[in-house]
Amino acid sequence: MNYTPRRGWFHSWHDFDPAHAREDLAQIAGLGLDHIRVFHLWPLLQPNRTLIRGAAVDQLVQLVDLAAEAGLDVLVDGVQGHLSSFDFYPEWTRSWHHRNVFTDPEAIEAQAELLRVLGRALADRPNLIGLQLGNELNNLVEHNPVTVAEVDHYLDTLLAAARDGLSTAPPGRLVTHSAYDAAWYGDDHPFTPEASARKGDLTTVHPWVFSGDCARRYGPLSPQVLHLAEYGVELAKAYAEDVTRPVWAQETGAPEPHIPAADAPEFARATVLNASECAGLWGVTWWCSHDVDRSLADYPELEYTLGLFDSSGRPKPIAAALADTVAEVRAKPRPAQPRDLALVLDCTPATRSVSGPGGAYFEAWMWLRSQGVRPTVVLASHTDDADYLSARGITDLVRNP
Repeated sequence: MNYTPRRGWFHSWHDFDPAHAREDLAQIAGLGLDHIRVFHLWPLLQPNRTLIRGAAVDQLVQLVDLAAEAGLDVLVDGVQGHLSSFDFYPEWTRSWHHRNVFTDPEAIEAQAELLRVLGRALADRPNLIGLQLGNELNNLVEHNPVTVAEVDHYLDTLLAAARDGLSTAPPGRLVTHSAYDAAWYGDDHPFTPEASARKGDLTTVHPWVFSGDCARRYGPLSPQVLHLAEYGVELAKAYAEDVTRPVWAQETGAPEPHIPAADAPEFARATVLNASECAGLWGVTWWCSHDVDRSLADYPELEYTLGLFDSSGRPKPIAAALADTVAEVRAKPRPAQPRDLALVLDCTPATRSVSGPGGAYFEAWMWLRSQGVRPTVVLASHTDDADYLSARGITDLVRNP
């Protein structure tokens, strides 16, 4: 579960209340879920380029400890950054002090130091999954122009800093980064599929049904929507150099009106079951725990209804559906056999939108899936590599007509 505090949304970090957090976490654990992803706010953690507030770091550590009490593991996102249509920048990056957060050397080093500090503070927590650079950092390119090479340098620098911060942690702690769907589907977007699939300890995907207007284009319970998370996992595998690299479906949810409330339980069940058929799936993390209270202004409409619990803390029908589905998967894991048939993806950075909703490749893959075929994805550059195909268990190739 991606944890969104019920009272005050992420503004609750201004006056963090452990009792409120404990109540929220108990509700999440009560659904049978086993982990959360949490987000502090960058301006509160690092209000000056050379000041990281110890009190704010302590709040984050306390939340991780509260999650442990509830039986939940935790992934911590470091630089927020972007959350639910709002961007949170410290003032030292803005207006008279504007710095490009991706390219300014001092801004990069400040973010690196924040990740080192967070890693050191959390390294000994037994329920820590790991440290992620931040939530969908590629949303910030709108105001911070950057090239592919500069993104690669930025990610490499911050990933190294996070690893340094976690250097004393027990083995197995993850260091990751995340991007929204433009990294996979956006023509010439500076965050690339290769960066997502090759940097960090695993690949994260955020297959949202509003990307490319998917749900409105095909219908809320269409094969294209119900298999979207599964497709995102298989697409991510194609760009990885390590054929055993895990993929984490880290954000998926049922935003109204794209997914009407009446369809949300079926959507949730199908999304999790279909994704669980992917070999190498690390996990699924639903967005999100609690609705945004309508007393808070100026959110896009869909943000107010994404929770499994409403803003009063009452579970919605989708919560029961997800809990039942999780229990089903745990009781009888679905087979995740290698997929021996692959649809060949032949695109360039300038044409990668063919693999997104509405694109010719996307529609061809979904047509195969609707016919009962379980295809994976292979890049055209790998089709003559017999060792690579064998390692992935691919025996048949289909070229997109």
